[in-house]
Amino acid sequence: MALRHLGKKGIQASFKRGLVLPRVASSTERQISSAVLRSASESVSFSFARYINGFCFSSLSNWSSSRESFSTETSVRYFHASRETLARRKEDPDRPLSHRERKKQTVKTKGKFSKREKKLDTPPVEAPYVPPRLKRLAKGLPEKTVDIFEGMTLLELSKRTGEPVAVLQSILVNVGESVSSEFDTISVDEAELLAMEIGINVRRQHTTEGSEILPRPPVVTVMGHVDHGKTSLLDALRNTSVAAREAGGITQHVGAFVVGMPDSGTSITFLDTPGHAAFSEMRARGAAVTDIVVLVVAADDGVMPQTLEAIAHARSANVPIVVAINKCDKPGANPERVKQQLAAEGIELEDIGGNVQVVEVSAMKSTGLDKLEEALLLQAVDMDLKARVDGPAQAYVVEARLDKGRGPLATIIVKAGTLLSGNHVVIGSQWGRLRGIRDMIGKLTDRATPALPVEIEGLKGLPMAGDDVIVVESEERAKMLSEGRKRKYEKDRLLKAEEARLAEAETAETESGEGFVRVELPIIVKSDVQGTAQAVSDALRTLNSPQVFVNIVYSGVGAISQSDLDKAQACGACIVGFNVKGGNSVNLSAAQASVKVFHHRVIYHLLEDIGNLIVEKAPGVSELEVAGEAEVLSIFKILGKKRSEEDGVSIAGCKVMDGRVCRSGLMRLLRSGEVVFEGSCASLKREKQDVEQVGKGNDCGLVMGDWNDFEVGDVIQCMEPVIRKPKFVSSESGAVRIEC
Repeated sequence: MALRHLGKKGIQASFKRGLVLPRVASSTERQISSAVLRSASESVSFSFARYINGFCFSSLSNWSSSRESFSTETSVRYFHASRETLARRKEDPDRPLSHRERKKQTVKTKGKFSKREKKLDTPPVEAPYVPPRLKRLAKGLPEKTVDIFEGMTLLELSKRTGEPVAVLQSILVNVGESVSSEFDTISVDEAELLAMEIGINVRRQHTTEGSEILPRPPVVTVMGHVDHGKTSLLDALRNTSVAAREAGGITQHVGAFVVGMPDSGTSITFLDTPGHAAFSEMRARGAAVTDIVVLVVAADDGVMPQTLEAIAHARSANVPIVVAINKCDKPGANPERVKQQLAAEGIELEDIGGNVQVVEVSAMKSTGLDKLEEALLLQAVDMDLKARVDGPAQAYVVEARLDKGRGPLATIIVKAGTLLSGNHVVIGSQWGRLRGIRDMIGKLTDRATPALPVEIEGLKGLPMAGDDVIVVESEERAKMLSEGRKRKYEKDRLLKAEEARLAEAETAETESGEGFVRVELPIIVKSDVQGTAQAVSDALRTLNSPQVFVNIVYSGVGAISQSDLDKAQACGACIVGFNVKGGNSVNLSAAQASVKVFHHRVIYHLLEDIGNLIVEKAPGVSELEVAGEAEVLSIFKILGKKRSEEDGVSIAGCKVMDGRVCRSGLMRLLRSGEVVFEGSCASLKREKQDVEQVGKGNDCGLVMGDWNDFEVGDVIQCMEPVIRKPKFVSSESGAVRIEC
């Protein structure tokens, strides 16, 4: 056999080199065992046991001489050593090194992965400081607004937003869009999606290139002070009686309608805005969408606070003004005084060489209306009002409300383009497919052209007054834009709420350090339209005071429901219903749940009731006030046990000159108008009897603790603590406040 020719030294050398033998037949194994046992020296067995650890038998391809003697079928046999054997082998200095140990030594001495020794004689080289890249913070950085338009390239958007093109491309891939090159054009919707994802506000720009431009009717907003006759003037123009149906005789909504001029045959779109101080935001929205502002001033009242506010809104919107001096038929009318007041406010009237037209009218007698019509049309001709007729529509939400049968409804005015029934629109964070367009009469139509107010239905939710209407190409794009805007609005809302919470906590901490106690008044607001709900909420927030914090928990549109009662009961809030109705079941449930519900149709009645509730809920401030005054007429001294003046007590014989003197009050001693001593009353007697108080005109004996140096003519004031409640104050302009 081949193994017999190897001998003892051959086997040992094979095991030392880590060779693996092929498995042989059982007869061959017996021959190997007998050959080992018949060896003359026992060192073979010792060497076999010593060097067998960690090795195994396997096929050897280089044993060509003995390949014929072994079987072709091979397998692997493993021999495992004990822990004691491994320990002795590791401690043996003469043991051969394994392949892994030899490799480690080679790496330490040579090769490209060898460790280099540090040179300690040369100083380390200072690397230049590279500042970290700034990250966009959700709070602290000012919000940026960029202009976007249809057909802009990704590179142009990258330049305007300051974001790399690769980042914008990755965002497009995440939202399901794809752009192969940075020079490819993207739609205005995709640009807005990208801007929202990186936290930048956008302003859409629409081009009129290649579109048909035609003249359009002017949009006129009527503004002015409350009860100056704005709605009555519009009633005279369109021969209706809206003012007679208004609650309290004041406008509390933004009304939009078209008036056909009988003399010229043209039409003018009018917006009627409320004049109360609480509806300042409505007037600002009206001035933002209008072409001309008609400033109505009563001839018998003159320029008032809301008149000045309307002038400021018109100037900020860069809109021309036409002044209509109303109520000229009244006996106390003085149009010249009104003109002087307007000139003092910087209104350049035509009478003094300016360009602002002034018309004297009377809504009750319908006089001067033709002159007002002529002035408006002349102003519109000078402005050369035109708009794009074809293409997607641009519109503006004037008001929004919730209808039981038709769902969310929005009154809009189309600024450019044509709005068609069936269009997919995005309004603020809401979207929908238009299933109906109605004019202001309530007649269904299939389209809305520029400068015409219409009411649309088919929205999934109620939009906010003042939102822009955007027409998109598909339902998927509408959903995507709506979800992106909702995320951004929610993020902005949370940031504002956090800032308000921190400011409120800081104010509460400051006031608590000064001794103030502030309570919270949670309120739920429900109104008939979205704009009014927002205006009522803003007006209620103005009633905040150092003692009561008005917290608007929820503001919505529609009638008061059971869910509103549950929400109010959970947070201990009261419910304010403005121009909405509550059923008998709701009122009964509110009474059972002890929830206060206020129903109002006039804004100043509502503010007055909530102001009185705030005064009632306010904890007040504890103050000291003078309850009475007594004059010292004589002094009596009573000696003590030691019969000395230092040990005695001085009694002031007084006469109460004003109010009353109480034993429990704080006594203040005044001498020549200056406070000499303040302390408690130790004893108060009248005709040798201890009493709790002495009224005006009566004599009494009074002892003050730790004070015996009375003089005739001193004045003793009795101070009593009182709780000072805040006051509800309303001005003539309709503005209200809580005065503490």
